[in-house]
Formats: sequence, structure tokens, C-alpha cells
Amino acid sequence: MTPMFRALEERNYRLYFGGQVLSNAGTWMQRVAQDWLVLDLSGSSAVALGITTALQFLPFLLFSLWGGTLADRIPRRKLLVITQIAMGALAIVLGVLAIAGLATVAIVYVLAFALGVAAAFDNPARQAFVNEIVGKERLGNAIALNSASFNLARLVGPALAGVLVAVVGSGWVFILNGLSFAVTIWALLAMRAAELRPQKRQDGAVKLSQGLRYVGRNADLVLVLALAFIVATFGLNYQMTMALMARNQFGVGAEAFGIMSTALALGALVGSLLAARRVHIPLKLVVVAALVFGVVEVVNGLAPTYVSMLVLLPFAGLAAMTFTTSAQTYLQSRSEGWVRGRVMGVYTLLFFGGTPLGAPVIGWASEQWGPRIGLVGGGALTFVISGVAVLVYLRHRRRRLDLDAVVTDAPVSPEPAR
Repeated sequence: MTPMFRALEERNYRLYFGGQVLSNAGTWMQRVAQDWLVLDLSGSSAVALGITTALQFLPFLLFSLWGGTLADRIPRRKLLVITQIAMGALAIVLGVLAIAGLATVAIVYVLAFALGVAAAFDNPARQAFVNEIVGKERLGNAIALNSASFNLARLVGPALAGVLVAVVGSGWVFILNGLSFAVTIWALLAMRAAELRPQKRQDGAVKLSQGLRYVGRNADLVLVLALAFIVATFGLNYQMTMALMARNQFGVGAEAFGIMSTALALGALVGSLLAARRVHIPLKLVVVAALVFGVVEVVNGLAPTYVSMLVLLPFAGLAAMTFTTSAQTYLQSRSEGWVRGRVMGVYTLLFFGGTPLGAPVIGWASEQWGPRIGLVGGGALTFVISGVAVLVYLRHRRRRLDLDAVVTDAPVSPEPAR
């Protein structure tokens, strides 16, 4: 098998990969349908859309650290089965309410928050579990292929959702997404336990504070986590900003919005496949990817027409996926197995937890000054604040090197005479 797909040599990973493709397609369908449902129920309110997005990601801010700690305490596969059941059930409930005409903006708010709670426990366990499936040698390739499966589904999901929303309504999209979780649950249960690579567990009580201290002792991990927070908070609001650009800037419908999501996903898929070829992920790649993404987002926000934005969106997807796959691989490969769940819990907190802070602001700014400001302002903030974070890291590293040099060069005091 070619190096790009070497993780698929593992039977367990093939099961995991296949289940993720179908489930992710359903998830992307739900995201598009949920955005459109909120716009319909709220009279095209950008603020309502921003609040919905914030509520769905707020649980990451509240529960991700505990989700990562739980992933280091109990078997990760068992935890994933529970979270997948919960997310599937919530999607079906929203679908039934929408079909019955009982859905309101307030109900969508509540269910979006509940879905976020399940995802906050699911995400750290799912990311840390990949190492148990493929081992360290194929870890980077598996993470990149996970991203590829996510974006392959993203190519199909939004476009199909746009058609289904227009033809049968949002409710049936939610139902289909709920049913898709059954495939992921089956794939997890069908894995051969003997072929998994259980990580070394920590002796004694597994505490969140131990994971935080572990991260704090590694400046490079702190930098990558800071960049993840910056990019996610200010830059990765495309699903919301594209909906506003489609409806309020370009005056197009759900089908055209779905095509925009597909264009973004096409670039992200290419970025994932390119990442799958890399064996080593240097810190420099993570930094450059964050800065380039900020620039590309500004350019997207300045696109004069719908067609020109379609041309530019794949570059945004490529830059975004290069950053996220590089950041995840760097964090997992540089952290030890006994604490990996908590490290990825911190990553989940910062990557997803920043959205409740950024989404309402982006939504408010877009409503005040137009949809373009969400992209231009978000991209500019991503570039500038990422640059500041890198400068702080370099200054810290320079101080540490100078301190080490002083300690190394210090004369050794002779032993006192006796």
C-alpha cells in the first residue's frame, strides 16, 4: 500500500475509517441544515446563528478537560460508544421536532448545547484512541486520513443537505444523521481487541491537574495549543460566515450555500491527503500554516462575487487542514500515552471552546458592518495574534537557552577543605 494510505493496512483502522466517513457525512448534513433552520426560524438573524454556534461549542469550554481526564481513566473505545449513541439520539429528536413543526429557535439552542456536551467527551477520547488503533509509527498518517475522511464526507454532506433541505426540509436531514451513528457504533464494536494497542495507564489516581502540569512543562506544546485557540476562535467560523455571505451578501439559496461548503471541503481534502504523506511534523510547519491561513481568510473575505469566492475557498480549506492535522499530530506524537487523553482534552478545550467567544462577536460584527467583516476581521486577527504568540515563544526559548548556557559555563566550586 502507498505511504499515503499505510494506516489502512490495519483492519481495525479500516473499520474505524469507514464508519467515520458515513457518520461525518451525516454530521455535515446536520450542520448545514441546522444553520438554515435557524435562519428560517429567526428571520435570517446573524445573531441567532452566532448564538446557536456558540451554544454548540460552549460545552467544549466547560467539559473538554474532564472529557480528556475520563479518556485517561476508562477504556476509550467504551467511552466512544456511549458518546456516539448520545449524539445519534439528539439528532433524531431534533429531526422529529422539525418534521412535526414544533422546532423553535429556543429548542434548537437547547439541543445544540446538549450535542456539544456529548461531543466534548467524545473528541478527546476519539483523538487519543487513534494511537491505540495504529501505533506511533502510523499515527501521523492515521490522523491525516481521519481528516481526509472528515473532508470527503464534507464534500458530499453539505451539497446533499442543500438539496434535501430544499426538497424535504431540515427535519429529515437530522433523522438521517442520527441513523448514520449506528454505522460508527458497529465499527467500534467490530474491532478486534487483540489487535489494539492499549496505552500504558497512569498508576494511582488520574487527575486533571497532572495533565495541566505536564503541558505547562513543555513550551512547544503550549505554543501549538495557543495557535489552535487563536485559529479556531477568530478564523474557523467559515460555516457561519459562509451562510451569511451566501444569503445576505450574494443573495443565493441553500443549494448554492451547500456548494460553497463543498468548495471549502475540496481544499481541505487535498490538504489532508498531502498531510498523509508527511512522516515528520516540525513545529515550524504548524506555525507557518497558522499564519498562512489568516492571510487566505482575509483574501476570501474580499472576494467580489459568489463565483470568485468559490474559486478561493479551496485554498482556505487547504490551509486550515494543513494547520489542524499538523497541530494534532505534533501534540499526540510529543505527548506520552498515560497523559495523551488530557493533552487532547486541553486541545479540544482551546480549539472548540474558543468558538463560543468568537462566534457571537463575528455574528454581531457581520450584522453591523456586513458579512465580509467576519472573514476579513477574523483572518487579520488570526495572523496578528498568532504572530505575537510565536514571538513570545521565541523570546521564552531564547531566555531558556541563555540560562542553560550560564548554568553550563558556571565554574564548579572546589570542595571545601577539611
